[in-house]
Amino acid sequence: MRSADIVVIGGGIVGSSIAYHLSAAGCRDVLVLERETHQGKGSTGKSMGGVRAQFSTPVSIRMSLYSIPVFQAFEELMGHPSGYRPQGYLFVAATEGRLAWLRTNHARQKELGLRSVEILKPDDVHRIAPEIRWDDLAGGSFCPTDGFVDPYSVMTGFMLKAMEGGAELLRQTEATGIRRDSRGVCGVETTRGFVAGRSVVIAAGAWSGIVGKLAGIDVPVEPLRRMLVPTEPFERVSHQSPMVVDLETGFHYRPEGRGLLMAWNDPEERPGFNTRFDPEFVEKILTRGARRLPCLEEAQIDPRRAWAGLYEMTPDHHPVLGPVAGIPGLWVAAGFSGHGVMHSPATGKIMADLILKGESDLVDASLLSLDRFAAGRLLEETAVL
Repeated sequence: MRSADIVVIGGGIVGSSIAYHLSAAGCRDVLVLERETHQGKGSTGKSMGGVRAQFSTPVSIRMSLYSIPVFQAFEELMGHPSGYRPQGYLFVAATEGRLAWLRTNHARQKELGLRSVEILKPDDVHRIAPEIRWDDLAGGSFCPTDGFVDPYSVMTGFMLKAMEGGAELLRQTEATGIRRDSRGVCGVETTRGFVAGRSVVIAAGAWSGIVGKLAGIDVPVEPLRRMLVPTEPFERVSHQSPMVVDLETGFHYRPEGRGLLMAWNDPEERPGFNTRFDPEFVEKILTRGARRLPCLEEAQIDPRRAWAGLYEMTPDHHPVLGPVAGIPGLWVAAGFSGHGVMHSPATGKIMADLILKGESDLVDASLLSLDRFAAGRLLEETAVL
């Protein structure tokens, strides 16, 4: 029988960050369970890799303000690259109502310490992204420290550093049960035997709801397919372009290799574990994309290079972070609703603080507790892509 002080179920970017932050805080007996042969086969390796601080709620903004400097200094901290590219996020609004929403968010972002974000006039938008249609725009917002990272590299860096600090990673090890006794959690049943431990963290991404049932709890996380479409090499858009987000349709794109990587939230998508790419999605995304980026009509698409991954959605688009009431030793870090990669540094810090010290000075963790759903204390994050 194996044992560990803390068992983390899930070896993706969130679980890896938690393991690193625990080991960095002095916890040397952390065991991470990864059901696949390699890390990153879940949502991490399929992410678009965007990082931004342009959110609408204080908790999301604070998590970004912690995370982005970590990405900036990642190689110095971890000895491994993050792939951070500060090319910015550019949100564009075609109506005064959307622009007013950006202004409201902008004021909150500035109040919380995001100094570099700015509200743009249409000609400013045109200067930053000359390839988009701008004659119908009311304005936009831009933050130059937003950008992109390499999710797989960040995950690897966190885990390698965690292992240097004593953490252990068990691959091909699936959790099949979470055992409890009169004192609370006492370990995890796995496909490779029982692991004893008095602290267990559910960090299984889109599968966290399933893992929660192993402990007899309801973690309100639903998997939702998101499809990403790369172009073939395409020179009509600068490789230094920011992530451009059209608020009217939700279409967004960023440079990727010698082409573009495009995404759009299809409102017809239904919850489920379907990760098959639907070739019909190409026409849907190009139709909406070409309205804002007319040169897309000249882009070449090979559907065989496109892919799909899973968002882990909660009812209020905020994660569950913290202990499970009534089950001492059980913790949840899941439900990031598309923001798991960008908020992974903050998540690791928050969870390590809660587990080891009982509180976090980064955010008011009670806002992200599991019991908020039953109590009706939902947060509203409107800046979800």
